[in-house]
Amino acid sequence: MIIVNVNSLNNNSIELIIKGHSEYDKFGKDIVCSAVSCSSVGALNALENPKGFKIVVEDGYLELRNICDITKHDQIVIETLIIQLKSIEESYPKYIKVVEKGN
Repeated sequence: MIIVNVNSLNNNSIELIIKGHSEYDKFGKDIVCSAVSCSSVGALNALENPKGFKIVVEDGYLELRNICDITKHDQIVIETLIIQLKSIEESYPKYIKVVEKGN
């Protein structure tokens, strides 16, 4: 299962960690992992100020944590990513879980 932890300490602080594999299907055919990967990488590529974040991407793991104030643009990108991940969870609840903490 993919676990998404979203920790929002306030309006200008975010920690988002995505870890695990969905195990929906075998490697190369797993549409849940593919959807999460595409959404996540697309969001990272859309960041206006990627240097304002600590970003770690490894197999089955993504971490995004701001290290300075978040621009309005980047806040929208991150909020959109969270909505996309929740939409995937809604369709595939056995394979992805989104946990939100904070504001």
